[in-house]
Amino acid sequence: MIKLRSKMFYRCSSKLASCGGGASGGGGGAATYAGAEIKWELRPGGMLVQKRESNENSDEVMITIRVSTVSKWHDISVQPTSTFGELKILLSILTNLEPQEQRILFKGKEREDNEHLHMIGVRDKDKVLMLEDPAIKERKLLGLTRTGGIGSPYCTISV
Repeated sequence: MIKLRSKMFYRCSSKLASCGGGASGGGGGAATYAGAEIKWELRPGGMLVQKRESNENSDEVMITIRVSTVSKWHDISVQPTSTFGELKILLSILTNLEPQEQRILFKGKEREDNEHLHMIGVRDKDKVLMLEDPAIKERKLLGLTRTGGIGSPYCTISV
């Protein structure tokens, strides 16, 4: 039979940390762990969680996304609240493909232009795959053969 012991928030189970034995007793406050201060907050549902660090410069936060194409990759810095459409505009500058010609995949799914990065779950240093739309690629190739961009092996001879 396994014996489980409950862990209290003010006890330290780590051998590396020097626990002074004192900390907050319950609903909120702070505890010391390995020399760093951990602050707790009580959420409206009654859950006790570690307090988040609030950034006052949240408008200036940028994330770096690695965009992989078939042959190369690009590191792009954008705001997390940007949309995939804005990402496509930035990629059109780097890849010379129009945003309508691009297909953006994240976590195996194609993403729409109006979806926000942070709502889908894109974080700093995540990888996004960009592919050229196969239908538009085929239309381009057909257009080149019709206009004579690609030479035809046959030529008409009039006598």
